[in-house]
Amino acid sequence: MGQDQTKQQIEKGLHLYQSNQTEKALRVWMRVLEKSADPAGRFRVLGCLITAHAEMGRYKDMLKFAVVQIDTARELEDPDYLTESYLNLARSNEKLCEFQKTISYCKTCLNMQGTTVSLQLNGQVSLSMGNAFLGLSIFQKALECFEKALRYAHNNDDKMLECRVCCSLGNFYAQLKDYEKALFFPCKATELVNDYGKGWSLKYRAMSQYHMAVAYRKLGRLADAMDCCEESMKIALQHGDRPLQALCLLCFADIHRSRKDVQTAFPRYDSSMSIMTEIGNRLGLIQVLLGMTKCWMIRKELDKALESIEKAQELAEGLGNKLGLLKLHCLCERIYRTKGQQQELRDHVVKFHECVEEMELYCGMCGESIGEKNNQLQALPCSHFFHLKCLQTNGTRGCPNCRRLSVKPGYV
Repeated sequence: MGQDQTKQQIEKGLHLYQSNQTEKALRVWMRVLEKSADPAGRFRVLGCLITAHAEMGRYKDMLKFAVVQIDTARELEDPDYLTESYLNLARSNEKLCEFQKTISYCKTCLNMQGTTVSLQLNGQVSLSMGNAFLGLSIFQKALECFEKALRYAHNNDDKMLECRVCCSLGNFYAQLKDYEKALFFPCKATELVNDYGKGWSLKYRAMSQYHMAVAYRKLGRLADAMDCCEESMKIALQHGDRPLQALCLLCFADIHRSRKDVQTAFPRYDSSMSIMTEIGNRLGLIQVLLGMTKCWMIRKELDKALESIEKAQELAEGLGNKLGLLKLHCLCERIYRTKGQQQELRDHVVKFHECVEEMELYCGMCGESIGEKNNQLQALPCSHFFHLKCLQTNGTRGCPNCRRLSVKPGYV
């Protein structure tokens, strides 16, 4: 298969894929991969296969094609191709929750400075790295990466990247319980879709609607949450987007739990867990198990709640997800307090505070914890964040956290 024929077949596959004929598109692209003698064409078709498998939630296949693409990039001996393939390798590992590997591959991309493509892709690299740091609950570095990605999006007038970063920032602030910002950023993403997204994939609308649903639920606006989640789920079902279906099912379950309708919540948690397990979203599985734990606690079935916690703890420890561990210690504290088991209660109180210290989840001005309840936060240029009311009340000439970190221990 020559260069022109390769190009035609790739375009044919793209047309099929955009018409929701995914399996036919995959067959066309696989034939190109088998028969094409054009390395640049093979590189491009591998990119199509990587994107398609990512959207279907087939993350192990995505990683497999990303590894092949790295070999093709080396064969082409072009740093632009190599940068793009390392980004795909980073994104594959991000989807599989291999966050340390993601960060490592992202750093490799950023070190390949000077190439034409790297300047265009640095925003995507920063976004992927930010998502990985968020998965590890390293909040300051996550925010730093998201802000860099946003700067790249603005400088390059890349509205699609800006939309994705806004969704990640919504997730960031939802985890830290600044629900006003958790809603603001996905609303901004929705505005971008409405204003610029005529030719975009519907996945951008679905993604922004899902993050809005999460924020609305946290704010107690359950009817709004349900409307947004239903719109997101409708698009996810139309496009066979399994990862988003799993997240929507989790959100539906959380909404029902917020309404104390545990009987309706459980089957949705089970359906979400099934897809999360199938696609390998271990971070999502932790969220499902946290929701199920809270349902068991509503039913006062504390031993079943502890069983869910044990499974979630194993996953959180494996991923290095510190916020997940903190939430689990908090739930254990409540359970053992109810059971009157003082030793276990004390153990989890200690571990809870260790997690808070490790993540620096406290305001450097008032000393109170961040992420315990809904509070407006404000980040300084260094990406350390504080209670907004503390900054407004006390003001600051610099970051109190950075000043503390920069003080070297003296010699006695």
